[in-house]
Amino acid sequence: MFNTLSPRADLKVSPRADLKVGPYILVLMGILVLMGGVLALTACSGARATSVLRVAAAADLKFALDEAIATLRARDPDLDVQVAYGSSGTLHAQLGQRAPYDLFLSADVEYPRDLVARGIGTDDDLFLYAVGRIVVWVPSDSTLPIERDGLRALEGAERIALANPRHAPYGRAAEAAMRRAELWDLFAQRLVLGENVAQAAQFIQSGAADAGVIAKSLAVTPRMRGAGRFVDVPEDAHPRLVQGGLILPWAVSREAADGLRELLLSAEGRRLLTSYGFDLPPR
Repeated sequence: MFNTLSPRADLKVSPRADLKVGPYILVLMGILVLMGGVLALTACSGARATSVLRVAAAADLKFALDEAIATLRARDPDLDVQVAYGSSGTLHAQLGQRAPYDLFLSADVEYPRDLVARGIGTDDDLFLYAVGRIVVWVPSDSTLPIERDGLRALEGAERIALANPRHAPYGRAAEAAMRRAELWDLFAQRLVLGENVAQAAQFIQSGAADAGVIAKSLAVTPRMRGAGRFVDVPEDAHPRLVQGGLILPWAVSREAADGLRELLLSAEGRRLLTSYGFDLPPR
């Protein structure tokens, strides 16, 4: 217990009192420093640093990429993968302004190639990972004979959904196929344009459109397969959807970006992509 001392005029302090107190203070300070070091070591051993991988990805990859990321995280539980899905053209424009992503996965390899041509990235960091396919999709209760007539069955649809051809590769492929079949002018006033191919698929599912031309990678998912029917649009009806990626020069998580690229290009990744309706790109 400490005593409270009132000021006394006759109180005298020995000039050597500090020599008696000093050693005790030094010992106490040493104990506190030692305890602080132990706590810091305990905290470091109990928490591992989390790395964050930021990916800008084409909307057609939503389900395939989510599965690939789950595989990656099973190998490295401390990896946090953050994905922004959208149309490749929109993401390309953002990356031209140095948007903070580590990896770009485009539905059209020409977008990453354009970035490299502009000095954003190198050929060594550019890669091909898949070839996309488009399909005609209708709800299960639709009477449109897509199995028999393919694209021409859409002549009986009032509203047709597809991704906006201005910035979505799957929309451009759909437009090219319609033009080849000489149906574009007929369908032009019936189109319901999505910001990206995933939104176009949502338009059909919600009833905002009667049918649509969308990515096969979305049509084969359990949710859409259970809600509708689809047929492939012939590959030669439109330019090939060669899809490519680019590791950005300002990537913070370069090692994690390399890891995802390696997974997509591996035998395991290729099996995953083909299970979602993608074809394999030329090596």
